[in-house]
Amino acid sequence: MASRKDIYWGSEREWLAPTENRYDSDKDRASLENPLAAVQMGLIYVNPEGVDGNPDPLKTAQDMRTTFARMSMNDEETVALTAGGHTVGKCHGNGDATTLEDEPEAADVKEQGLGWRNPKGNGNAGDTVSSGIEGAWTTNPTQWDHGYFELLLNHNWALTKSPAGAWQWEPTDIKEEDRPLDAHDPSVRRNPIMTDADMALIKDPVYREISEKFHNDPAYFDEVFAKAWFKLTHRDLGPKSRYLGADVPSEDFIWQDPIPAGNADLNADDIAALKSQILDSDLSRRELIITAWDSARTFRASDYRGGANGARIRLAPQKDWAGNEPEQLQRVLEALTRIQSDFDKDVSLADLIVLAGNTAIEQAANDAGIEVTVPFTAGRGDAEAAMTDTESLQT
Repeated sequence: MASRKDIYWGSEREWLAPTENRYDSDKDRASLENPLAAVQMGLIYVNPEGVDGNPDPLKTAQDMRTTFARMSMNDEETVALTAGGHTVGKCHGNGDATTLEDEPEAADVKEQGLGWRNPKGNGNAGDTVSSGIEGAWTTNPTQWDHGYFELLLNHNWALTKSPAGAWQWEPTDIKEEDRPLDAHDPSVRRNPIMTDADMALIKDPVYREISEKFHNDPAYFDEVFAKAWFKLTHRDLGPKSRYLGADVPSEDFIWQDPIPAGNADLNADDIAALKSQILDSDLSRRELIITAWDSARTFRASDYRGGANGARIRLAPQKDWAGNEPEQLQRVLEALTRIQSDFDKDVSLADLIVLAGNTAIEQAANDAGIEVTVPFTAGRGDAEAAMTDTESLQT
């Protein structure tokens, strides 16, 4: 299977391979190899049937906690996303696993995104097979309501298997009117189902406490889910300045890496004066260039995080990273901060770090007999520690 060369999916060469090699210790599910978040090759989050396909809600809870933490989600956000995401829709597994054709990744291009081709019946609609689990989570799976926690917390659940042979949980004590209508035949009602991940929300004591809180305060659940869902779907879009449209929220969130506006009004004389002060400092060209590079090299286009804007290199945890040579970095930052304080106009440390690197390159080229002017645009701001999601930078 061909895949992008710039993405590390894990060392496995087999789809849904056993997960033990992804961990320093299989008994410590928090030891998942960095930078992975999915616990198993081929999955987005966790295995819905249980760890390695073996039902155990408490162990699945460990996987959920690790996976969602790698996406910068806390326990409350994890419960909200699981419950909210399972409030609508259903799982598809109404087919005999032994008769299914090639898995989607190995099927013809025209079959992509449609699940397994199922020779039974129509092969679609009520005969669709994707996860292999079959059924809806709630009584009204086409409506946003609070029935998810109502069912999960107020019924006894037994382990069973879907028509496709996947492990799932079904209630043993449900009233007929609480069973959801069949998605394709409204004259029939089916049992609701829960995955092992759903059961983790009532078996793990921390998750259960959160679940009960959401159940008792639906308005609070709605609020937490809305913010967590917005975070999940927007966290890779970068700073808020990249958002468009009338629905952009006015609130700033720490996961957006907010940065105050800088001063973009520095003129040519201001820049020349700053360059002169930089050259008059006792900092070497090497120190200036390395600091500018270290500040900029954290940028990644996949989610627009990092980079020189914000000068987060002066904040934890970046200021302590061994690759940033902390002792040298502190010396450079102290010198540039003095220049910043003495200058008669507002200038950010983020701009000074970049300008200092440019100045050092220009001087080095000039000493070699080459006249070079490195373009510089002012306007970067300086983020504060309260604006920095320190924990996510450490994972």
